[in-house]
Amino acid sequence: MVDFAYVIAGSEATGGAGLQADLKTFQELGVYGVGTITCIVSFDPKNNWGHRFVPMDPQVITDQIEAATAAHDLDVVKIGMLGTPATIDAVAEALGRQQWRHVVLDPVLICKGQEPGAALDTDTALREKILPRASVVTPNLFEATVLSGLAQITTEDELIEAAKRIHALGPASVVVKGGVDLPGDDAVDVLYDGTEVSVFRAPKIGQERVSGAGCTLAAAITAELAKGADIDDAVLFAKEFVTAGIEGRVAANTPFDSVWQGAYVEQFAADELA
Repeated sequence: MVDFAYVIAGSEATGGAGLQADLKTFQELGVYGVGTITCIVSFDPKNNWGHRFVPMDPQVITDQIEAATAAHDLDVVKIGMLGTPATIDAVAEALGRQQWRHVVLDPVLICKGQEPGAALDTDTALREKILPRASVVTPNLFEATVLSGLAQITTEDELIEAAKRIHALGPASVVVKGGVDLPGDDAVDVLYDGTEVSVFRAPKIGQERVSGAGCTLAAAITAELAKGADIDDAVLFAKEFVTAGIEGRVAANTPFDSVWQGAYVEQFAADELA
């Protein structure tokens, strides 16, 4: 029997993040990926690789979701970049039309290229209309700071406090990602499910952000949940998967490297042959 995972997110033209990273992750982890595009982000190589952001028409998003959910019995979805209040309205309305076993929200709060007022409107809409529907939300350090209202997050204890505050906004579980920006030698993530706190750590691999790491972590959690894993096991595996992807990162003609979703399987195969 084939397990399905659905993603509603933006397209990122270099292939390093967004829907492209999500679908590659699903494929590597043995689930059938289905995707709906909410917007198109194409970095501008003539302008220091800045963002060019084009939202999809909300009706086109609604049409895509209608087709995907009619074609397949989808009950596990990852929500990535939405980008505008109109997009959030369309996605929230669609989510409300059926029951979902899991909704994994990777809350992209700020899209570079948006005016500050538009970005604030988007943040507010996401917080009010999508966040409470999430069974799992996976903010990075910046997003966790904004959502939690903390002045800063610089310690593991503050990561945990942020997770608890975000949990109070409605999601069933919160995974706060410390990443390379949290001081210390380890990349630390914390999971809070309303009762228990779990801490996941791995040695940092360099000090620079790698494109697609957050997308890949959330997508790996989504894939594992689709296959029936519980949240603790899904996060533990996703941490291992994305760590391998960062270590096996792909260089390009960009000022940043990208996660390689195939690195975990390659590493596993090499270990089996050793």
